Order: sequence, then C-alpha cells, then structure tokens
Amino acid sequence: MRRHHERHVGERVGWLRAAVLGANDGILSTAGLVIGVASADATRGSVLVAGVAGLVAGALSMATGEYVSVSSQSDAENAERDLERHELATDAHGEREELVNIYVGRGLDRPLAEQVADQLTAHDALGTHLRDELGLTEQQRARPLQAASASALAFSVGAALPLVAVLLSAPAHMALTVALASLVSLAVLGAIAARTGGAPMLPGALRVLAWSTLAMVATAAIGHLFGVDT
Repeated sequence: MRRHHERHVGERVGWLRAAVLGANDGILSTAGLVIGVASADATRGSVLVAGVAGLVAGALSMATGEYVSVSSQSDAENAERDLERHELATDAHGEREELVNIYVGRGLDRPLAEQVADQLTAHDALGTHLRDELGLTEQQRARPLQAASASALAFSVGAALPLVAVLLSAPAHMALTVALASLVSLAVLGAIAARTGGAPMLPGALRVLAWSTLAMVATAAIGHLFGVDT
C-alpha cells in the first residue's frame, strides 16, 4: 500500500522565523552601519571595525532577545501542562466532559465523541488534553536555546555578507558596493523565505527591497551629514 506523505509549511514555521529574521537583520543592520560609516569618509579599517563590532553585538542581542521571548513562552506552556496534569488528577470526569464537548463541537455525535475521548485518554491523557484543549503539541514546543542559537547563527551569517563586500570593494565605491551586494542578498533571502513559507516569491522580495533601500539611504544620509574630511 502506497503511503500518502505530506509536508506542510507549519512544520517549518519555528526555525524559518528565527533563521529569516536573524539573517535579514544581520544583513540590513550591518550594511546600514557600514554604509553610514563609509559615507562619513572613514577608512576601510574603521569601517571593518564598526562592522565586526556590529556583527558581534547584533548576534548576541538577537540571541538574548530570542531566548528571553521563547523562555517566556516555554514558562507559560509548562504552567499550562502543570495545571492540566493537576486537573486530570483531581477532576478526571470533568476533563473527560471537556474533551467530549470539544469533539462534539467539531462534528462528532456524542456517542462517538465519548468513545474517541475514552480511547485517546487511555492512550495519553495529558497529551490529548494539551493538544485538543489547549493546542499544544510536542512538535511546536518552545525551545529557547534552539531559537537563540538559530537567531545568533543566522544573524552572523547575514552580517558577514556586507563585511565581505567591504573587503572586495574599491575604497571610493565602498558604500555603493555594500549597498548593492546587500540589496541583492536581501532580495534573494526574501524570495527564498516566501517560497519556503508557501507564498509568492516576488512580493516577498519586493517588500524586503523597499524597506531595506529606505534604511540604507537613511544611514548614508546620516554618514554624509556628520562625516568629516580626511
């Protein structure tokens, strides 16, 4: 018998969100910093120092923010698990009725809903209630360290791209080279993210390009405004 196998985008939401946001922020924030410093007529060495400092600070900031955010989510999920475990131990009949009512609300007649509730409870009472009553599954469980690591790594990889552009560019065209290389990378990233998430690629790329261009123009303007002659 041939097995029907499907992959849904929901399976990729957790890591996709962290990776895309991390890489996007890494490219854009580092490129903006580099362009701003380069536009102030700084030397290549000064631009690289600013860029590397921005990479390290940004990666740690992303990791910290993601860890704190996902840890809060994890704490809430653990509290829900403890509460549900307590309710199953102290009011098993009431919890069974909750399940039955859920299944009736989804379209089963009551006798079948009772049978389903009893069989699933016998198999895994806590897991059944977490999934069907609260929408919590093991696959979507909050993992703070995983999220923090993914964000920091993605940010670092993204931030390295503008720094490579600095190394490869002519000093007179440093800001322009970084801007073009970063915009191309951001457009590709936006298209890939949209494709991976099941959305059209072009709108995803254009959204990223529009906002990224605005950010780079703003940082370049600041660099020109406050730059000094060398």
